[in-house]
Amino acid sequence: MAVKVNSVVKSSSADRCGIKAGDTLLTLNGHEIVDVLDYRFYQLEREVTVEFISEGEKKTAVARKPEYDELGMEFDSYLMDKEHSCRNKCIFCFIDQMPKGMRETLYFKDDDSRLSFLFGNYITLTNLSEHEIERIITMHISPVNISVHTTNPELRCMMMNNRFAGESLKAMTRFAQAGIDMNCQLVICPGINDGKELERSLGDLIALNVNSVAVVPVGLTDHREGLYPLTPFNKETASEVLDIVQKYGDECVEKFGRRIIFASDELYIKAERLIPESEYYEDYPCLENGVGLIALQKEEFTFALEDAQANSELIRTKTIACGVSAAPYLRELCAMLSEKFPNVRVNVKPIVNNFFGKMINVSGLIVGQDLISQLKNEALGDEVLIPVCMLRRDEDVFLDDVTVNEASNALNVQLTSVQNSGEALLEALIR
Repeated sequence: MAVKVNSVVKSSSADRCGIKAGDTLLTLNGHEIVDVLDYRFYQLEREVTVEFISEGEKKTAVARKPEYDELGMEFDSYLMDKEHSCRNKCIFCFIDQMPKGMRETLYFKDDDSRLSFLFGNYITLTNLSEHEIERIITMHISPVNISVHTTNPELRCMMMNNRFAGESLKAMTRFAQAGIDMNCQLVICPGINDGKELERSLGDLIALNVNSVAVVPVGLTDHREGLYPLTPFNKETASEVLDIVQKYGDECVEKFGRRIIFASDELYIKAERLIPESEYYEDYPCLENGVGLIALQKEEFTFALEDAQANSELIRTKTIACGVSAAPYLRELCAMLSEKFPNVRVNVKPIVNNFFGKMINVSGLIVGQDLISQLKNEALGDEVLIPVCMLRRDEDVFLDDVTVNEASNALNVQLTSVQNSGEALLEALIR
């Protein structure tokens, strides 16, 4: 497969080789370039033979450069071709539970091993070809982030509505044998892959020497018409899952010196249990799965507050808007703030998720219309702070396409997004 060059960095190795925008890249050191992973891997040598087509003529040039330096070619997209979409129809898929009429891009289900390597996305393995498996092993692409859900092949086929879902688990054994680190995710559905099935999965994953396992509860919206009937977690079922996670995690600590297996913050909240302190989460290997977020934010906020200079003359009144589940923990941080900044008053406002449904209580799924309707008649003070996870990545837009500026105008107050760290929160509260 040939790849068209979109542009060339001036004075780069590619530029010195005479490669220009519009040329077609064929091979690097004899290896066909199919996508970004091929390009990134095979350009790393000090001497790279580049085969390309320029103005209809096939050419060869040799690039000499420091090892690991970039060649300097740029392409139409970071993947160099289209994203691979998911072929499964998982019984718990959140995208299938979204309301109609949202942005088309929000309904795209990616299942792309390249995005796993580049951005930490999770893949199911059902989309991997033999070529891609071999490439991961040959290039030692590590870690690979895998949505496992269960290691029972028959149950996995049922949960993913894919007859190849069980067979694809065999790739994990090959990765383990090749020394590829694997970060695993289990979305737990009560009565389906919890209990004994969860114990089986955790035992199997430990035997594969995986790097981490995040156990998270299924998220259920109000838009499940025609979908597989699933039961939400309650205090009892969440507690049962936590007990299993704790048991296997303790065994890993004893055997390997690392916990490896962690439960998401949401499971502790549903079970009405205290979230562990920051030391429990070691180096926070599963943050992207909502594991240890609250503990980390508290740790960062506490350290930042210790270093802050007390100021009783600073007068501020601010509002923090967040998901229902985060509100009690943010109130705890704000109570700590009052010791050094007694005249900084903070009102934490939990936003009920009417858009997706009241069972969805995380901050990252709050939409602009819910924010506006529930804060419209409130005394909001000088500024409303929202976590940046409420917005599209690198944009000031909520999931329902309401912009930050529109929400700010509707509420007649400055609306500011804050990075998801305790230090950033403290800075936003006292500036």
